[in-house]
Amino acid sequence: VFQRTQKENWVDSRTIYVGHREPPPGTEAYIPQRFPDNRIVSSKYTFWNFVPKNLFEQFRRIANFYFLIIFLVQLIIDTPTSPVTSGLPLLFVITVTAIKQGYEDWLRHKADNAMNQCPVHFIQHGKLVRKQSRKLRVGDIVMVKEDETFPCDLIFLSSSRGDGTCFVTTASLDGESSHKTYYAVQDTKAFHNEQEIDALHATIECEQPQPDLYKFVGRINVYHDRNEPTLLYRAIVSKISCLISGVAIYTGMETKMALNYQAKSQKRSAVEKSMNVFLIVYLCILISKALINTVLKYVWQSEPFRDEPWYNQKTEPERKRNLFLRAFTDFLAFMVLFNYIIPVSMYVTVEMQKFLGSYFLTWDEEMFDEDTGEGPLVNTSDLNEELGQIEYVFTDKTGTLTENNMEFVECCIEGHVYVPHCINTISYFDHTLHYEELFFRALCLCHTVQVKDDDSVDGLKKNQLSRRSCIYISSSPDEVALVEGIQRYVCNQDNFMEILNRENNIEKFELLEVLSFDSVRRRMSVIVKSSTGDIFLFCKGADSSIFPRVKEGKIDQVRSRVERNAVEGLRTLCVAYKKLTAEEYSNAQKLLQNAKLALQDREKKLAEVYEKIERDFILLGATAVEDRLQEKAADTIEALQKAGIKVWVLTGDKMETAAATCYACKLFRRNTQILELTTKKIEEQSLHDVLFDLSKTVLRHNVYILSLNRLSTDMQDYGLIIDGAALSLIMKPRQDGSSANYRELFLEICRNCSAVLCCRMAPLQKAQIVKLIKLSKEHPITLAIGDGANDVSMILEAHVGIGIIGKEGRQAARNSDYAIPKFKHLKKMLLVHGHFYYVRISELVQYFFYKNVCFIFPQFLYQFFCGFSQQTLYDTAYLTLYNISFTSLPILLYGLMEQHVSADTLKREPSLYRDVAKNALLRWRAFIYWTFLGVFDAVVFFFGAYFLFDNTVVTSNGQMFGNWTFGTLVFTVLVFTVTLKLALDTHYWTWINHFMIWGSLVFYIIFSLLWGGIIWPFLNYQRMYYVFMQMLSSGPAWLGIILLITVSLLPDVLKKVLCRQLWPTATERIQVKIFFIVKLVFCITSL
Repeated sequence: VFQRTQKENWVDSRTIYVGHREPPPGTEAYIPQRFPDNRIVSSKYTFWNFVPKNLFEQFRRIANFYFLIIFLVQLIIDTPTSPVTSGLPLLFVITVTAIKQGYEDWLRHKADNAMNQCPVHFIQHGKLVRKQSRKLRVGDIVMVKEDETFPCDLIFLSSSRGDGTCFVTTASLDGESSHKTYYAVQDTKAFHNEQEIDALHATIECEQPQPDLYKFVGRINVYHDRNEPTLLYRAIVSKISCLISGVAIYTGMETKMALNYQAKSQKRSAVEKSMNVFLIVYLCILISKALINTVLKYVWQSEPFRDEPWYNQKTEPERKRNLFLRAFTDFLAFMVLFNYIIPVSMYVTVEMQKFLGSYFLTWDEEMFDEDTGEGPLVNTSDLNEELGQIEYVFTDKTGTLTENNMEFVECCIEGHVYVPHCINTISYFDHTLHYEELFFRALCLCHTVQVKDDDSVDGLKKNQLSRRSCIYISSSPDEVALVEGIQRYVCNQDNFMEILNRENNIEKFELLEVLSFDSVRRRMSVIVKSSTGDIFLFCKGADSSIFPRVKEGKIDQVRSRVERNAVEGLRTLCVAYKKLTAEEYSNAQKLLQNAKLALQDREKKLAEVYEKIERDFILLGATAVEDRLQEKAADTIEALQKAGIKVWVLTGDKMETAAATCYACKLFRRNTQILELTTKKIEEQSLHDVLFDLSKTVLRHNVYILSLNRLSTDMQDYGLIIDGAALSLIMKPRQDGSSANYRELFLEICRNCSAVLCCRMAPLQKAQIVKLIKLSKEHPITLAIGDGANDVSMILEAHVGIGIIGKEGRQAARNSDYAIPKFKHLKKMLLVHGHFYYVRISELVQYFFYKNVCFIFPQFLYQFFCGFSQQTLYDTAYLTLYNISFTSLPILLYGLMEQHVSADTLKREPSLYRDVAKNALLRWRAFIYWTFLGVFDAVVFFFGAYFLFDNTVVTSNGQMFGNWTFGTLVFTVLVFTVTLKLALDTHYWTWINHFMIWGSLVFYIIFSLLWGGIIWPFLNYQRMYYVFMQMLSSGPAWLGIILLITVSLLPDVLKKVLCRQLWPTATERIQVKIFFIVKLVFCITSL
């Protein structure tokens, strides 16, 4: 049993006993620990806590809580309306939401049970035993067969392959669909049967569970040996290897997959924020109304004969009641009377509109990709309308703008350029023969590619080599392209790599060490030993990470070729090597072993060791791989720019490669003046000088253009290129403790550029860029789109995150709000679906406020004619069903199906997107117009009916109209007016629209006839009996209804006609144009 070689700070570690075997006596204390079982719980509720927990969460919403208070007030004090009028709509909202959330949670329970009851094989007493996944415990030794999913996080002990390797896919964990290689613990990889594995006596010391998928710190104490363990995560799928054994290390909700279930930060759309502000305004109006009526009531009652008329004398307790208490009670009563101005049903309607509307996106056949068999996905419907408000698009390059389908184009060796099909037939120059052989050896040995002798793996390329059908498997498509291009790599077995030399003879190399690639170093290395005993270190990586570490070689020639290839948009890698002596390798091995065994700061220590080893290289050459531009990527970017959306490209590639791609996809045009804010520029001048020079350039030109009164389209087109190092300097706080000045200057430059390219960006820097723009003083709406794990940070940071379902896996798609198969689909998603979503929900929100003002303002006016007695104008049934039944379905259908212009027109005219940009339909001007329109219509309803009744309308049988007939007349005009207003606003008519709009009016009439035509036994009052029929039996009432509806709708119609003639928007001009075209076509066909 080994002891620790150095003192380390152990914080939050755990000890696992493999197979639940106690350590030998005298080695270490046996301290059993309690760990959770392997049960996965993704559900939110249980059978017992669903009702209280769901109610608590729903009443955390301000609107629901407000209506609950109103309902309780109606129960406690004597209010003018029945508690049913508030309680029933609230109950409807709560019930619908609870059913929806309960159903979603039931599906989660169902999925959990299916996962927890999966069969798992584990070793017990030297035999293979089967049990359910939920019964698995930490320390159990699990056996996993090919194509099975790992039931928990495992330490990889052995496999049926002789070299102790296994190949896995992690698509369900981190989204990466490519194969990855894992290595078993060196001392246990020879165990191949149950008895040998069960005899293993070991303990594992490791860190406590944490969610980082790419980090695991642990040490296995195999008695008489020690090794760094390899962790296999839950949800990884075993490939190629027939059988894998591992010990359960983290189970259940402690697995890395479960720890990554954590919810993303809640994103709120601009429409939702506007809606909340409008609600606050209406709440202030409500309080003002209640205060005004309360004050006026006591002013009115200041005269004794009004306070206590002879027919309604007060009792002695009422006279002695405290004045302030009476006033407060009256204030609450008025609040209850006018509370319908706050539309509680709007929340349910908006939620249903978003949820159902999202299906139109997933059903769009034009956004379905036949190559991948994928269509768009909606992970959250809360941001549908935000798609119509995008001002900035931040896009990744590789796999998003390009296909991520790599093809080996050429290689440069010692200044000589070769193409792949000539590699095996080239005539070697004597003086370069040695370097060419070393170059090809480096490409064949320095990679993570594995070979499978099978042709059954889906989606992987095949290659005929040495009469063998083989498949190359790698986590990097670049590596597969290089190995396929060289066509010399044979296999890797038992840490021995076989390649073909120039004479087509097999050479065998022993793989000693792998210095893995990471995004910081931007390179990878291998240490190999040839059959002659020579030890080589081969390294390949980005030019910026290789050239500084090269001591000899034809650097200038290779650098020139790399820069030329980068300008052409090719992905380049540099290749170098150095020969190690046995002593140098021994020292390097010791340093690597110590760093790998460190439990604290392991990554940092490994990086330091890599830095010491990877130096003093001899440059061999460089490679060029082409990643073709995606179909219609240029057309999509051009359309987005016409729509007024600024497009930024954020990539980790070098500047020249990224710039070439930007020209190819028309982000930069030939007349674009490129401004550079790069490390090279900052080295020549200070950051301060560079920023001020760029600022002067763009601002001086714009001032000059404005002074000539020329149109903005004539302004100079600027494009900015910035690299990661320059961005770090801009974001870095200055010595005076402030970095705001540099940031503001940088933002000012960016605002005056039509496009921005950010190259050499780390994933965190991508998120920083998005956050910088998002929090700028204009607060623009941002969208981030990418396809890889390195894009997740910016996808989560942006207002709207979109993942590409691409070759880099599904992690971006799973962390996004929406996912699409190709970048080209972004055009229709924003310009068509986003435009429709925003127009629909804006009208829905404004219409809800409008119809509730129309509904409740007559009630306010009525108080001036009833002595502020809190008498209701409408019957309880009308109060309850107005928002639930009479006016809810037409606006919901409008919010789902309205098309003010056709989808083809929106795609053909991207500039129409500008008409709805910056929340144009929910600005204060539009809100005030809708509010005053509602007030005007309410005044027309009330006073029109009032003057109609002023001459004492008498029916044919001599009866006079009463107050309930008056209220019913006002309500009838109200329902017809608000419904016809929606009909006038509807541009896209279908049979469903007709059914809903006219059906709602018919339903109101039928309900009123039934409600007033039958004596309902469950009611303690019959005040509405025969009221509706009596009203319809009067000719003046019919005339009044028609006149009042016409007068109410007339101003809105006139306003629309005048605005279309005098100040038409781009959308309205297109509508008129289409109308005349259709009319002309109709006339021609009729002739």
